[in-house]
Amino acid sequence: MDETAPAAPLPYEGVWRFTAPAVDAAVPQARHAVRDLLTRQGVPVSDDVAHALLLIVSELVTNAVRHAAVLSPVLAVEVAVGPEWVRVAVEDDHPYRPTALETDHGRTGGRGLLLVREVTREAGGACDVAHTASGGKVIWAALPLKHTP
Repeated sequence: MDETAPAAPLPYEGVWRFTAPAVDAAVPQARHAVRDLLTRQGVPVSDDVAHALLLIVSELVTNAVRHAAVLSPVLAVEVAVGPEWVRVAVEDDHPYRPTALETDHGRTGGRGLLLVREVTREAGGACDVAHTASGGKVIWAALPLKHTP
């Protein structure tokens, strides 16, 4: 037996990517697509993590629709699943790299990335924003499959 050979991927491991027009209807479509993908692939994700992922997808797609659609009429959602983690990412072609706003109780809105950061932190994960090779950006969050407070 060759112990140096890499282990075969688990049945639920992989990377899936889909695109959608940057319109309001993309938000529930992306959320349902991610939920259905996790179910169809049999990803052993806890209920807490699944809810966090769907909230993150909703917030990130909403941000792309509201703030990037002018320069990016199409957005991409990617889901990557490893043996112990799941990562969701939303990519658009708008060059502006947003930062999470701090809580401002006088504002209504503008806290999507703050919410994503806090939900990700509470689930024991990580999130970030990066530039793409095409000059756009990708915002991602990676969470452990099982909630680790």
